[in-house]
This record gives sequence, structure tokens and C-alpha cells, in this order.
Amino acid sequence: MAISHTKQNNMTIKKKSASLTKLVACFIYDALVVIALCFACGYAFLWLVGDGTHGLKRYALQLILFCSVGAYFIWCWLKTGQTLAMQTWQLKLVDQNNQLLSIELAVARYVLASVSLMLFGLGFLWAIFDSKSLFLHDRLLKTHIIYVPRNEAL
Repeated sequence: MAISHTKQNNMTIKKKSASLTKLVACFIYDALVVIALCFACGYAFLWLVGDGTHGLKRYALQLILFCSVGAYFIWCWLKTGQTLAMQTWQLKLVDQNNQLLSIELAVARYVLASVSLMLFGLGFLWAIFDSKSLFLHDRLLKTHIIYVPRNEAL
């Protein structure tokens, strides 16, 4: 477990990287949130448009689902650095300076994570072999997920 140091009010605060176990648990929890979000958005789309299994409607549904999931993750990362699952597991996504992500970095992370999932999750499996348990997209973008106990502020 790697430790990063942050200077805040002339004090050095140690921030531990998230453990692989917590990352996996958070991934599963986030998957459940994404499934619920897709059900809600898919239901709204089908109620408004009708059958979405053929032609342009199918691609429109896929685009709406991709964008709605992206909006959820990007909004959470920009606002607090935590999705619902990350709040539960006391994890926070930060950049290399232990600050919240910029909009560009958040969008890039979402796109790279999506590509990773399309490639059978290889970028997520990367964390098993990475010395700091970073996902491949976090390694490339110089972001990391840290453990932040509830009684501490970043």
C-alpha cells in the first residue's frame, strides 16, 4: 500500500492508496449503481420513444446510456471525488497533487475506463499486477484512489 504526502496548513498529511480488496468491492458496488441508472434511463427512453432494438433507436439508446453513466461518474468525480460506492468504502479519486480532477481529466478517465471495459476489463485487471494497485487508466492519467477515513478531510 503506497503512501502519498500532502502539505496542508504546514502539516504533512499521509494518504494511503486504496487496497485492492476495497477497489474490487467498490467496483462491484458501482456496477450495481450503474445497472440501476441504466434501468431508469432505459425505461424513460423506451417510454418516450418506444422499441429501441433496431436501427437508429438502438444506437440512440446506447448513446444515451453511455452519456448518462458518464455524467454520473464525471459529476461525482468533479464534485467530491467520490461516487456513492467510493463514499461507502471511504475512497477518493484525486490527481497527482491530491486535488479533485479537472473536467478534462475526469472525461479522459471515463473514456479510458470505458475502453478498458470493452477490452474485457484488461485495464482494471492491471491493478492486480501494479505495484501501487493502480488501474491502467489511473496510471496513464496520473490519478489515484486513496483511502480517506470519514473523520478526516482532504
